[in-house]
Amino acid sequence: MRTVDCDFFVVGSGMSGLIAALHLAKAGKVVLCTKGTLKDCNTNFAQGGICAVSDPSDSFDAHVKDTQIAGAGLCDEKVVRRIVEEAPAAIEDLVKCGVKFSRKEDGSYDLTREGGHSARRILHAGDFTGEECEKAMIATVRKEPGIEICEEAMVIDLVMTKRIGIRGENRCVGAYVLDITANEIFAVRAPHTILATGGCGKVYLYTCNPDCATGDGIALAWRAGAKIANMEFIQFHPTCLYHPKAKRFLISEAVRGEGATLVDAKGRAFMQRYDERGSLAPRDIVARAIDSEMKRTGTNCMFLDIRSKGKAYLQRRFPNIFRKCLEFGIDMSKDLIPVVPAAHYCCGGVVATVDGETSVKGLSAIGETSCTGLHGANRLASNSLMEALVCARLCAKRLAASNEKITLPKIPKWKTLDAVEPDEAVLVAHMWDEIRRLMWDYVGIVRTDKRLARARRRIKTLRKEIREYYFDYLVTPDTLELRNLGVCAELIVKSALKRKESRGIHFTLDYPYELKRARPTVLPGFPVTFKEPLDE
Repeated sequence: MRTVDCDFFVVGSGMSGLIAALHLAKAGKVVLCTKGTLKDCNTNFAQGGICAVSDPSDSFDAHVKDTQIAGAGLCDEKVVRRIVEEAPAAIEDLVKCGVKFSRKEDGSYDLTREGGHSARRILHAGDFTGEECEKAMIATVRKEPGIEICEEAMVIDLVMTKRIGIRGENRCVGAYVLDITANEIFAVRAPHTILATGGCGKVYLYTCNPDCATGDGIALAWRAGAKIANMEFIQFHPTCLYHPKAKRFLISEAVRGEGATLVDAKGRAFMQRYDERGSLAPRDIVARAIDSEMKRTGTNCMFLDIRSKGKAYLQRRFPNIFRKCLEFGIDMSKDLIPVVPAAHYCCGGVVATVDGETSVKGLSAIGETSCTGLHGANRLASNSLMEALVCARLCAKRLAASNEKITLPKIPKWKTLDAVEPDEAVLVAHMWDEIRRLMWDYVGIVRTDKRLARARRRIKTLRKEIREYYFDYLVTPDTLELRNLGVCAELIVKSALKRKESRGIHFTLDYPYELKRARPTVLPGFPVTFKEPLDE
């Protein structure tokens, strides 16, 4: 088994992973690993934009307040303020990479507004901000000689000192990685591993996340003993395009920010019945309202109406969305846009500080993989890319300044034991589908203890079946993703059962009220006590 040595091992190629790698390359050798190509990440699909106070009429205090209101009392104010205040300077990282944000004729940023914001503070590049950022960052990373890029390479598990028989404090010293193209397993050995793998939207049947969003980093960290928090807070984006051929296409919240109204099939607005802010209410309220209206009327979707803006404006402001809708026979300037909620963002994750430090030595987590306390019980629109950018910079700064002397052990050869080539791929497909369906049916926008208990029983059984399959057959990307999905599903259900209230995006019919004191839901990491490496 070959072993690749480096100073910093970055897992994930979204904004947090790429920015961290760029900064760390100045301090040592970086190996950047992603299970697809560099552009296969949630960042690439982000339409709306990235928050940063940029207008003199806006303020950090206002941004902090908006974030806390959306977070339903669960945000850590110190964390929120630190990230918000760091955001404007962090934007310069993207500008240096060549990101071309939309600007006005006078050269100032063309700021937009989204639900939950009290001011225009969202920088964007048309309606394909994430794609523009990803393209610029990838071009910069590829030019950096201090970064070794490993595409089509999926981390199987983290290498923990206790698991490989080393006494003393448990520490992450790298990972076992599957080279998908060569079908070879190798090891990466590093004193610092940074998880930046994004969220777990694919744990649900309906999601606007890309196929790579299988919660890999969260599952890896949990098996390594890291604390996990607030996994019950899965944000459902209220406006995913409803069309049989429109796979996971999002209608950006910026469309409502620019004047779109949510209406039913007859063009009647309904959001004022649910919130005084109408169509600009935070995502949890809008998603539940749409879900409620669909159930009340027995229809498959609700609609966005932005016809008043006219074709010329819509083509200029939302060129990508306008073009995509036309592909499905929908003219935004003439037709209502059919929309449904879909799993979008995980507000919980690996417990981490603003600079990425987790409860496990040698392991950092940034971006959607982490839970810093910024989002609380519900993420404010476009705060995600802001967090990814700021926390990546701060994490790199902390690690680069570390003077900790670490002697890395030899990583044992990967053991296949009696595993054979898989010949029952249908089992993986079936278990994958079953997890996603039961999560959608029992752990969706509206929950009950009865539904959650059913989900927990079945997921527990499924995880046993997945574990058996994992050890019987040689690993494949599908098997690894299924294994990670099973972990994330169970963490979400466990967290949801612990919360005996409705707060933010966690809404349960059994406890339709909010407790006076907001508390995070913290789950301990899986005990790392096994002699057999990689056992779960």
